[in-house]
Amino acid sequence: MEKIYLGAGCFWGVEELLRRKEGIIQATSGYCGGELENPTYQDICTGTTGHAEVVEVLFNPQKISIIELLKYFFQLHDATQLNRQGYDVGTQYR
Repeated sequence: MEKIYLGAGCFWGVEELLRRKEGIIQATSGYCGGELENPTYQDICTGTTGHAEVVEVLFNPQKISIIELLKYFFQLHDATQLNRQGYDVGTQYR
């Protein structure tokens, strides 16, 4: 089992899509970085904590390689948008 953290805008949708992918053992939404310990969703939405929304992904490299996983991820996420993903806007979506 291996682990990777992926930031992709609003984490709930990405988490759900990753859970459905063969080779993914677990996908869990959370926050990364920032200054505030144990922030709430309301804290993050202020845009002042410095956190980013991420998904912690545990995967089986025998079933899905890191390259395959990243190719799939970049089909879900447009990394060219600064602090935005679709309708979601804010520093937490970087």
